[in-house]
Amino acid sequence: MMGGPVDREGPVAWEEAAVSTEASPHRHPLSGDLRTVLADPRRLAEEYELLRNVVEGTDAAVSILDTQLRYRYVNPQMARMTGLTVDAHLGRPLTAVLPGVQRPDEVLRKVLADGAPRQLVVSGRTWADSPYGRRVWRATYHRLQDRNGRVIGLVGIGLEISGPRQYVDELERAHQRLTLLDTAATRIGTTADLRTTCTELAEFVVPELADAAGVELRLDEADVRRRAPRGVLRLRRMALALRPDLIPLAQAAAESGQLIDYQPGAAIRQCLETGRPWLRNRITPPEWRAIAAQPELADGYIAAGYHSALVVPLIAEGQVLGSLSLARAGGSAPFSRDDSVVAKELAARAAHGLARAMRFGRDHAMALELQRSLLATPFRDHEDLETAARYLPADDRSLVGGDWYDTLSLSGGRTLLVIGDVMGHGVQAAVAMSHYRSTIRALAQAGLKPHQVLRHADRMVAESGFDRVATCLLALADPHDATITYASAGHLPPLTLAADRRARLIPVPVGPPLGTGLGGYASSTASCPTGGVLLLYTDGLIEHRDEDIDTSLRRLTRLRVDTSGPLQRLIDRTLEFLAPEGTDDIALLAARVECPDADGISSADVEP
Repeated sequence: MMGGPVDREGPVAWEEAAVSTEASPHRHPLSGDLRTVLADPRRLAEEYELLRNVVEGTDAAVSILDTQLRYRYVNPQMARMTGLTVDAHLGRPLTAVLPGVQRPDEVLRKVLADGAPRQLVVSGRTWADSPYGRRVWRATYHRLQDRNGRVIGLVGIGLEISGPRQYVDELERAHQRLTLLDTAATRIGTTADLRTTCTELAEFVVPELADAAGVELRLDEADVRRRAPRGVLRLRRMALALRPDLIPLAQAAAESGQLIDYQPGAAIRQCLETGRPWLRNRITPPEWRAIAAQPELADGYIAAGYHSALVVPLIAEGQVLGSLSLARAGGSAPFSRDDSVVAKELAARAAHGLARAMRFGRDHAMALELQRSLLATPFRDHEDLETAARYLPADDRSLVGGDWYDTLSLSGGRTLLVIGDVMGHGVQAAVAMSHYRSTIRALAQAGLKPHQVLRHADRMVAESGFDRVATCLLALADPHDATITYASAGHLPPLTLAADRRARLIPVPVGPPLGTGLGGYASSTASCPTGGVLLLYTDGLIEHRDEDIDTSLRRLTRLRVDTSGPLQRLIDRTLEFLAPEGTDDIALLAARVECPDADGISSADVEP
């Protein structure tokens, strides 16, 4: 307001100071050359006080070091940052004052040598309390020289960047965790095989998350007879992965497939009983012996130099399937809580794949047992007939199917040979196979011709509402007439292997698969292969991906085997020559019929 008091600390004061400075430039501190300042003690004191206020009032940590990198001065902010008094710094190097902070002194010596300023990022811990587990500073160092140009030391100015750096580190760790988990989704559970899934899990976390990893699962129904004594938890180690340099030290400690008994107090047992992760760092040898399942395992862990362990449960659909155990050794960092979170999430995702593999395994075992129990064991019921058979399930454990073979002794010394393949895989296909087998057996016992057996079987299955079609080939061997009568429901042609080792496909009229209700089957009769073997088979024996079926059949005719030896050996040689891919089941039925020498198609019966 007009006429009011003047605020000497306000803008007017600064304007007056500016005018005063312009009028009398030598009166303001920090102006003029050095000689002028040194010649005026009053100005020198003013300038020193001003500079001192700037250095000691800043939020930056300022320190002056001599040429031996010992502290000669630290400002109050530097003292607050370190948690020590100013006097505790003076005359001492950083390593003595703050042993928890690592500083590259060789870089500072280069500043002393060439005078070029350098910026450093220094990290560690000081004596002061801090919310950050790891403190980080960014500092710039300049060389100091006296009036004569002699190097007298360094000045360092630093600011703490722990907060921003921690934020960036957390973002990076979060990104790494997401990347790790996303990658796991494509590398774990690639098959329906339980052991493969466990191996993929163990090998994925080494070395991404640990130096060693094991997957332990509870025993399934097949291991009932191996249950542990009361009070002991028995698990099966399904997979073990180790850092290469640890293999000689720790491999024998717990091999894959080994049954391990866990006493009360064992780390893995604590994890499974609580359903929560178990974490321990800086484990001593006595502690290892207390938390390991067995003393010999503890010895292996100690020999490998394991210092940290993390165990997380494998839980799917509310059921604890087992555990994922991790360990770190040597110079690897201890496990953190973030590691525990990542391992827990990884285990949760992997557990669903393991549960799926377990279900597939149970279905496979059930179907395989059913299938094998229903397959007829070839026998030599008539002196003129010798048979042998083989069933091979697909390599993929989810692909147990409905392939079957059968031999049926009929009146008059005749034998019906049957080979078939139900559409699809799994337990339902095996059940359908049993249905077809029983139907064909009943019809054949009624004295029907092969094409009539197929016609009635097709109609009966279609009318029953059964939705699984099947291909089938019947071969009725009559050694007394020296003939074999064939009928096919969409099946591949039979093969004769002659005594001269030549292979020939037998042309057989082919009707539609069973279960369609279309009918239209025919029988054809041929003479017995003299001194040879008749081979019936399912498509898994010859089919290859991206190959025409005619090409596969031509490859079959190039088969050359000795027909005079045991039929099981002949089947072995056949499988070796064709080298099936293992993507589908295989059924083989070989028959040697002792008949008079004859050849060619003798007659044919066609369904009305």
